[in-house]
Amino acid sequence: MTTEIQTVAEIFTDARFMHSEALARLGAGDIRDAAEKAWCATRRATEALVLAQTNQHHTNTSLITRELRVLGRNSAAVRSLQDRYAATARFLHGDCFYVGLCGPIDDTERRIRETAGYIAEAEGLAGA
Repeated sequence: MTTEIQTVAEIFTDARFMHSEALARLGAGDIRDAAEKAWCATRRATEALVLAQTNQHHTNTSLITRELRVLGRNSAAVRSLQDRYAATARFLHGDCFYVGLCGPIDDTERRIRETAGYIAEAEGLAGA
């Protein structure tokens, strides 16, 4: 079995694609799927950031989360992303997608749209 090695740039490209898919689902009125795609975009951007800063490619969400916390110990900018990452995991992935608690809708929509800023900040920190 072969494993495809992805570069930081490829992972960020996928993150931006997933965010565009989230916006499309939002436009179609599917808030739950939009929330999950925005979470995926956030997680992929974080995966790329961790790879760029540690040269270790983790695909397990728990490992990515742990590495983000480690990176945040030495960087206020990464700590800011860390807080947003945790909020996205909780509200978009956990509450909205899994449980169906997507309200208030304007807050959920804002979080989905703000994913673009998260990706851009992660790219900047990754030097991508």
